[in-house]
Amino acid sequence: MTHPWKRFAVIADIHSNVAALDAALADIAKRRCHGIIDLGDCVSGPLDPRGTAARLMERGIASLRGNHERQLATWPRTQMGPSDAFADSELTQEQKAWIAGRPERLELSDDILAVHGSPNSDTEYLLETVEPVGCRPAEPHEVAARLNGVAHALILCGHTHLQRSLRLADGRHVVNPGSIGLPAYEDDAPFPHKNDAGSPHARYAIIDRTAEGFEVELHAVAYDWETQAQLAEARGRPDWVMALRTGLA
Repeated sequence: MTHPWKRFAVIADIHSNVAALDAALADIAKRRCHGIIDLGDCVSGPLDPRGTAARLMERGIASLRGNHERQLATWPRTQMGPSDAFADSELTQEQKAWIAGRPERLELSDDILAVHGSPNSDTEYLLETVEPVGCRPAEPHEVAARLNGVAHALILCGHTHLQRSLRLADGRHVVNPGSIGLPAYEDDAPFPHKNDAGSPHARYAIIDRTAEGFEVELHAVAYDWETQAQLAEARGRPDWVMALRTGLA
């Protein structure tokens, strides 16, 4: 099976930031892509969950189920964090059903696999390794170990919000498009760490299938992040304000 898309865009981790999504979609439209795939974590956040889901649904964008979609679909609101709980309160029943029906992984063709975190888990980092001192780029052998049994030539992943492309020695190519809507965050698992994109831009990737293999373009798009930072501030999320304004956690 060969997918008909010769050139396509990859987006991930929108996190309810429909303003950033719209800016990225406008930029993608200029680049003559055949399609778009979203790697999940699209609606969880304090900005515009309903508008984000509506945009993805009306555009018919193929979207995966990230860890936050899984949580929204399976956890009671009393167990949810503030980003999931806000999304749960804003989404329509139709949107919740759409989210619950998203696949955990998608094979675009015999040689392209799309996941949210890694092929093993929607919360595992594929291209990064977290140590007691923080998060660092994973070594190629670490990535290869996490891909044990995955033979696809191109593996697409998100979750860490860090834009990165790595070609392994055996030719397999792993791509994280970065985050559309949340360029930085802090986490405690498995050790406290920060993931920073370093600027507030909306990030995505474009993949070209060529006779020599896959070629990757990494893009960063400016948009009105100050308005989104003010919205996060009004909704009591100072952690988001810093990330949206600076790309730093």
